[in-house]
This record gives sequence, C-alpha cells and structure tokens, in this order.
Amino acid sequence: MPTQGPVAWRISVPTYEPPFEWPEAFAKFRAAVDPSTVQAIVVGGWSDPYEDDHSSAHVVEALTAAAGELPALRSLFIGDMTSEDCEISWIVQSDVTALLTAFPRLEHLGVRGGNQLVLNPVRHENLRSLVIETGGLPADVVRAVAASDLPSLTELELWLGTEEYGADSTVDDLAPILAGAKFPRLTRLALSNSDQQDAIAAAVSTAPILPQLRALDLSKGVLLDAGAEALLTGQSLTHLESLDLHHNYLSDGMRERFRAALQPSGVELNLEAEDADEDEYDGTIYRSVAVSE
Repeated sequence: MPTQGPVAWRISVPTYEPPFEWPEAFAKFRAAVDPSTVQAIVVGGWSDPYEDDHSSAHVVEALTAAAGELPALRSLFIGDMTSEDCEISWIVQSDVTALLTAFPRLEHLGVRGGNQLVLNPVRHENLRSLVIETGGLPADVVRAVAASDLPSLTELELWLGTEEYGADSTVDDLAPILAGAKFPRLTRLALSNSDQQDAIAAAVSTAPILPQLRALDLSKGVLLDAGAEALLTGQSLTHLESLDLHHNYLSDGMRERFRAALQPSGVELNLEAEDADEDEYDGTIYRSVAVSE
C-alpha cells in the first residue's frame, strides 16, 4: 500500500454483525503495511460497541500488545463512530491508561464515549493533546486528568456532558486544571458540552490558567447570560486568539457586548446559537447540551 506523506490509518469493522472482530482487522492491517512506519491510527467501530461485554478493552489490549511494532506511533483516536454506528453515550469504553504507558512517545490521544471509561492518573512526557468526547464524562476520569502529570500538554478538550448520561463531576474537580501549574504549556482549553456551563465559565473567569491560554472553548453547553457576564467581568480575555461559545443561550444584548469587548482586539469569536434547544413544560424551562445521547 504505497503512500505519500504522513497518513492516519482508520481501522474499523461494522458495529453490527461484522465478518470478523477488530483485533483480526488490526492484524490484517499490520500484515499489509510496515507497522514501524505508522504514525497515526484511528480506531473506528468494533462489534456491538453498545453492549457491556463488548467494550473497547479488546481494542486496547490489541494495541498495547503490538506497541513494540509501532515505534513511530504519535497519534491515536479510539471510537471514531457516528450515531449511525453507535450513539456516543452508548459506546462502551474501558480503561485506556495502558495506551499511555505502552506508547511513551504518543503525542495525541482522543477518545469518544464516556460509558465505562476509566483513566488512572499517569505521567507522560510527550503527550501534547488529550481529547475526550462524551455525552457524560465520569467524575473519576476528570479527576484522573487533573491529577496526571503531563508537562508537554498544549491542548486539553473535555466534553463534560450531562448527568442524564453519566456526568457526575463538579467544578471543584476541575480546580487542579484551572490552577495552571499542572499543565504549564497548555494554550488551548475546552471545557464544553456541559449542563454546568455557567459555573464553569465563572470558574474560568478567575482561574490562574486563563492568562496563558490562546484558545478557550466553552461551547456546546447550557451557557446563559450569568456565565457570560462572569467571563466579561473577570480577567481580561483580549489576549485570546479565539473564544468559542457556540451552542449557547445568550441574549442578543450579551452577544453584542462580547463583540464590542473582544473583536477590536482581534479575538475570533463564535457566538452561534444554532441547535440550542429550549423548551418550557409546566412552568419549567429545559435547555440541552449539544451532544448527549
């Protein structure tokens, strides 16, 4: 399979009635290419990923067992599935800590799905970006990220989700991240897709880490004017290159205040409220995050 330039190899089997299991597909892949040259792997579907006894554990085991064959691997994503393959909240993950210990030169790790996801605190010298996309991120995983020693990390993205789909973290769990000292090189922080977006915005507005950031993403969640007000009246945001607040519940007046405050400094703003659902039932207003089920 001749290629030109760096590529990311996507290895996947159908999630429904596959002709063989993911480890076999991975073995076929390693037989077809020189694994020592592989720099990036995207794990797509595996069989029945929505079943408790069909977690990503066998994927993690196959990858870690082959670590010696993959010395050039720098990027890894686990669970690249659309809703047609498996809803994000249905994806049964597993303990992914071994991926970081088995691949000490890994620079980028992404995971989709928080169901049964486990991560233990770890030290990793070379990881530059960590992305965890979920409709509900377990508090233990948030705490593990906050307790990890990742001196090279420049990008951290956590889709925190909603309690209905397993999110049980609090703003206090984010405190070690927001303190800044844990991740001295972090320049892009995304704490998004949360039904606690106001509280997160308020915490970020006074956080020691804010001045070192170049990109801040508080999008996809239930952000109201109260959280936006805290951002505007907290520490200066004019040093940011980008501020992503899309999928929000802000008033037109608040959006205009953000534009007036930040656009003259060249901050790239995303204030779009597209797909932000707000319903009223029996006098109670219900608002949703962008990605839940």
